[in-house]
Amino acid sequence: MMDDGTPPPESVVIERVCNGQARPEAYTDSKGRFSFQVGQNTNVMADASVGSAMDPMGTYGSQQQQQQQSGAFGRGRGVSERDLTSCDLRASLPGFRSDLVNLAGRRMMDNPDVGAIILRRMGNVQGTTISATTIQAPKDAKKAFEKGADALKKKKFEEAQKQFEKAVELYPKYAVAWFELGMLHQQRKQVEPAKKAYGEALAADSKYVKPYLQLALISVQEQKWQEVADTTGRVLKLNPFDFPSAFFYHSVANFNLKNFDAAEKSAREALKLDSQHRIPKTEHLLGIILANKQDYTGAAEHMKSYLQQAPEASDVELVKKQLADIERLLGARSVAQPPAPPQQ
Repeated sequence: MMDDGTPPPESVVIERVCNGQARPEAYTDSKGRFSFQVGQNTNVMADASVGSAMDPMGTYGSQQQQQQQSGAFGRGRGVSERDLTSCDLRASLPGFRSDLVNLAGRRMMDNPDVGAIILRRMGNVQGTTISATTIQAPKDAKKAFEKGADALKKKKFEEAQKQFEKAVELYPKYAVAWFELGMLHQQRKQVEPAKKAYGEALAADSKYVKPYLQLALISVQEQKWQEVADTTGRVLKLNPFDFPSAFFYHSVANFNLKNFDAAEKSAREALKLDSQHRIPKTEHLLGIILANKQDYTGAAEHMKSYLQQAPEASDVELVKKQLADIERLLGARSVAQPPAPPQQ
């Protein structure tokens, strides 16, 4: 629940964090409730804003993404009481900070109710992934939205679209319903209707971050780099703490615009925020940026990090070749500039 005692206005991801690695386990319902069987859930997916378009510089291996999403324990494998000694539960919602529920000492036959996880808004963040307009939605519009969300979970996409359209008809400022309509259109590759729906969401709530992220992804796919830079720049002004993917795309855009200093700065910020290495491609990107700035030592370091973090990515052979070229340049430089003789 929120720190004022109300349920979150939108669904929240519940994560299990073990030894610093986070694994999504469940979504909350409209009242903030959640349940899952520890170590058995395989149906929770990462947010769409960090999805298949993550790598505009080349295809990123889906197998690696699946491995990273599996978290501290393998998929489908049971979790023992001993395994939970280093685990916490938390709610994940950008723009908010979550209490932690420590799972150490919990036994098989204990009461599975972990109590309430409290979310507190970060005071210095304007943009979040929930919209203030949701609270103001009339009852009938909320009911239509919930029916649409339920249909979406059951993969009844036509019914979901019908209910979301009803929700925005009843309440035209329903930013979240517009966003979900945009997602449905985008998944069907209906780009212009998706853009229109995201635009309506932002017209209703300009601090709602999710539509900006999806518009940025569309611009990445269209290789409209100035649009990518502008859109991700808005996200980072609203919330510079919770979206390493926005920094990543901001860096890619500036790299393609040949703004190498800005690209390097954003790539470094993405690495700083992405402590769990969910976007290892940032390492490769930063390596390419540094190579263009003739910092071959730094370039080699980050390319090696990428190969360590994503050993099964589809572009591994390409990156190895790039690394070999950089190491040859380093060798040539060291021959051209022999070390100075020792001082007497």
